[in-house]
Amino acid sequence: MEKDKTRKSILISEVSSNFEREPLVRPFGFKGGYLTEIWQAASWIKSSSGIAKIGLGSQSVLWSDSNVFSRFSESGGNALMYAMTEYALQSLKGQAFSDPVALLDELWQEVLQYGKKITCQPDLRETFALNALVSVDNALWQLYAGENNFDSFDEMIPGKWRLAVSNKNSKVASIPLVPYAVPISEVKQMAEDGFFFMKIKLGQPGTQEEMLEKDKVRLTEIHKTIGHYQTSYSANGKLPYYFDANGRYESKETLLRFLDHAKQIGAIEQIALIEEPFPEEMKIDVSDIPVRLAADESAHTDKDALERIQMGYGAIALKPIAKTLSMTLKIAGVAKQHNTPCFCADLTVNPILVDWNKNIAARLEPFPGLGTGLLETNGHQNYKNWKQMAEYHPFTHASWRKTTEGVFHLDADFYAQSGGILADSEHYRKMFES
Repeated sequence: MEKDKTRKSILISEVSSNFEREPLVRPFGFKGGYLTEIWQAASWIKSSSGIAKIGLGSQSVLWSDSNVFSRFSESGGNALMYAMTEYALQSLKGQAFSDPVALLDELWQEVLQYGKKITCQPDLRETFALNALVSVDNALWQLYAGENNFDSFDEMIPGKWRLAVSNKNSKVASIPLVPYAVPISEVKQMAEDGFFFMKIKLGQPGTQEEMLEKDKVRLTEIHKTIGHYQTSYSANGKLPYYFDANGRYESKETLLRFLDHAKQIGAIEQIALIEEPFPEEMKIDVSDIPVRLAADESAHTDKDALERIQMGYGAIALKPIAKTLSMTLKIAGVAKQHNTPCFCADLTVNPILVDWNKNIAARLEPFPGLGTGLLETNGHQNYKNWKQMAEYHPFTHASWRKTTEGVFHLDADFYAQSGGILADSEHYRKMFES
């Protein structure tokens, strides 16, 4: 392993924050709620040497803690998360650090405790605090790179964490999202457009029986419509199915009944993943489930990820854009130690954060049975002003930002530029010019 350069101690002298409200094309429903906008948080951190950097975060109160989302207005929930971001920044003022991962370890539990107080929710989920810290963590990483004269993502990552993100894929599959209400005709069009790995929501509204019947009907429709499509990326030449149940299946028996239906209609061989089928608190052995299960929300931290792997989960959804890059490196490290494949899932983030996610997806081992990395990105489907937001990216027109036949093609320029994440964005810089 390449030996690390000496990494200097950095004193944080000034901090600030701001945010923008970005409306969605239509209400975005999951976990029994609907988003109408997503707040884009921006954290500004300046060191005593005069270097200043801006980190971004896309807030998702509903994904992070659906109880907070249901108890408060949509804006109220967002304001609470943003208050936690500001609290974290103020806590950092005057602190020195030489390792962003170690600094986050010191910070996030303190921010979580503050969040429990202001939400009046003693069981506030850990991901709520981590989501609030994404913009802060990203700013710290950029400051860390600037102070140490690191020119690339690879150089920036400390050797301790580099092994888990040391691969360099030339292709990463672009995964669109298929919510409950998307017509089957649009699913067919996605396949026609070259998308071969789609994230399809399960766990539809209603009782467990109602949900199961709706999900069985949805699977039948999908398999009848696109089950015969071919792709060169899968081992069997057929389109793999990636389902996300967001913890809606309350028993193993119910999930097995869904899989029995998949077997009956000839679809089970195409199920590559089922993500978070069970509620987080359901800590059961799942090694007898005949398809690969992935942990997402339940893998808040590296310790949680290890617990899920020991329970039989066969994949981990990484979310540096939701749980911070620092925590993601720790989770990826645990997964690497246990030979558990990883991929990157979205949080409906802005275009710059897509490339924070892509930097991780690009460096993971190819997903089993595919031969590419995997990256979910659905912002282009959901943001009303996506085209305008794309103009804020410092490499707006780079070829590696575009999906071609369902794939991001990552060339030498992508790796040389680190997907643009270490470059300044003029739009966000102007938010702090005063």
